[in-house]
Amino acid sequence: MIDIHCHILPAMDDGAGDSADSIEMARAAVRQGIRTIIATPHHNNGVYKNEPAAVREAADQLNKRLIKEDIPLHVLPGQEIRIYGEVEQDLAKRQLLSLNDTKYILIEFPFDHVPRYAEQLFYDLQLKGYIPVIAHPERNREIRENPSLLYHLVEKGAASQITSGSLAGIFGKQLKAFSLRLVEANLIHFVASDAHNVKTRNFHTQEALYVLEKEFGSELPYMLTENAELLLRNQTIFRQPPQPVKRRKLFGFF
Repeated sequence: MIDIHCHILPAMDDGAGDSADSIEMARAAVRQGIRTIIATPHHNNGVYKNEPAAVREAADQLNKRLIKEDIPLHVLPGQEIRIYGEVEQDLAKRQLLSLNDTKYILIEFPFDHVPRYAEQLFYDLQLKGYIPVIAHPERNREIRENPSLLYHLVEKGAASQITSGSLAGIFGKQLKAFSLRLVEANLIHFVASDAHNVKTRNFHTQEALYVLEKEFGSELPYMLTENAELLLRNQTIFRQPPQPVKRRKLFGFF
């Protein structure tokens, strides 16, 4: 299984603090059935800047340590890029990393809103052959209040990744319920851990897949995990036609 969003590289952001933490996370990932991780340290979020060369070097060094420790896990380079206006230009300058050098690029919104220029930026990226993957949209306040924002972005070609912990209920019942509504509306294309450590931000991969199978049957979790394989091969992912999110006041978001 492939995890496309994880903060396993040591001392690069608010994820693994050192190589010992990285190894501890690697062992936890393997226990969850994960064999490949795309490391996605935060970049340009106002706190962290992790340049491509540094990410590649850190991934190489961690892979050497994993071999030495006999841990059956391989780490690939990526970034979780906080959205900003010059993403397209900086990709062209090779100042940003897509996910393992594929056409898929992991984009994070601020937690409280969706920038108004996001739609135009995503359009421009797609003209250049990239597919923007929206990181954890379920945790964005404006999307929770107005999920049609996500619907319109997905309708126009973006993909999105939900966090395993959200589906597992780690962030609360309301966020779990909202996450399931996004899945139900065909607005989610990947499940990933966004793991930062093994104590407070663990992987929860198997829990999330169990919830998905219980709610929607076995075909959906298979499709979402297969999409990670397709991403890694730089191929077109499976998609179902997106639908507007059902408004259910019971869950407290609408």
